[in-house]
Amino acid sequence: MSLSESRVQEVLRSLVDPNTGKDFIATRAARNIKCSGEDVSLDIELGYPGKSQHEPIRRQVAQALKHAGAANASVSVSSKVVPHAVQRGVKLIPGIKNIVAVASGKGGVGKSTTAANLALALAAEGASVGVLDADIYGPSQPMMLGIAGRPESKDGKSLEPMQGHGLQAISIGFLIDVDTPMVWRGPMVTQALEQLLKDTRWRELDYLVVDLPPGTGDIQLTLAQKVPVTGVVIVTTPQDIALIDARKGLKMFEKVGIPILGVVENMSFHTCPKCGHESHIFGSGGAERMARDYGTELLGQLPLAESIRSQADSGKPTVVSDPDGPIAETYRRIARRCAVKIAESQRDMSAKFPNIVVQNT
Repeated sequence: MSLSESRVQEVLRSLVDPNTGKDFIATRAARNIKCSGEDVSLDIELGYPGKSQHEPIRRQVAQALKHAGAANASVSVSSKVVPHAVQRGVKLIPGIKNIVAVASGKGGVGKSTTAANLALALAAEGASVGVLDADIYGPSQPMMLGIAGRPESKDGKSLEPMQGHGLQAISIGFLIDVDTPMVWRGPMVTQALEQLLKDTRWRELDYLVVDLPPGTGDIQLTLAQKVPVTGVVIVTTPQDIALIDARKGLKMFEKVGIPILGVVENMSFHTCPKCGHESHIFGSGGAERMARDYGTELLGQLPLAESIRSQADSGKPTVVSDPDGPIAETYRRIARRCAVKIAESQRDMSAKFPNIVVQNT
């Protein structure tokens, strides 16, 4: 039975990408549909990194086409990440397509651990990823990513990013001794952040994950006003005292026009290693209520687990220490949701417009 292109499109409209919840025609993922008698070939181009999803999606589409009457269905699945729109009046930074900030109102909620694992999960799904440690007073990414040494400068002006677990990374922690406190006032801190971001020679990043310090102060304001942020992930724990501050952080980013990608809840529950009993030490449902109140998404819930802490402390966070475990899968699911939400946002069109130069003739 020969299939027409319109019949193939009909089949693709009936199939839902489990990561976007939309069909492949609505997301404009289906490309190059070719029909020749009973043979069908097409490409599926996902707007988010999803290396682990390529084969399941290929099988899903091929089986549906065969069920519709195709004798041979050749389906190729790939991912392509493009730059997306940022705050008005802020220009994109060369070499970086999208910047994802990881923020919290309160310290000690596992924000840096989330940032490291989110970056590693995006990389595991096939993206080119960098990490900017924006916590000038308490940099923790060098230790979490297991990177030691000082960054090179080939021209005396810019820094080469450090490398670890396939990520590009920069932190004030690479430039100072581990025991040296940063006794700086706000303006020096914000200048240091801008220099770390703009004077690093980032190499064609799909995503730069920015690990922010806690609070809603100078660093956050600089990020909102001068750094092209595609979206922000808010990290909290379930108890009310952490949620009060997380809500403030979320509202600050809303006020300055940076999209909220969603909320991650750390230390959601603890499973007893001996009896398997699950206890909610810090309460339950807090992040879910917060996400509902602000019309955003609960991206995922992580347990209070010794392994998450010990793996981050050892310089091999969970996504690389135990890539096939359930916690790493949760981080990858969070990363895919963030990437999907970015892919569904407005694309950056600034490169489409030529620079207008007025000359006297």
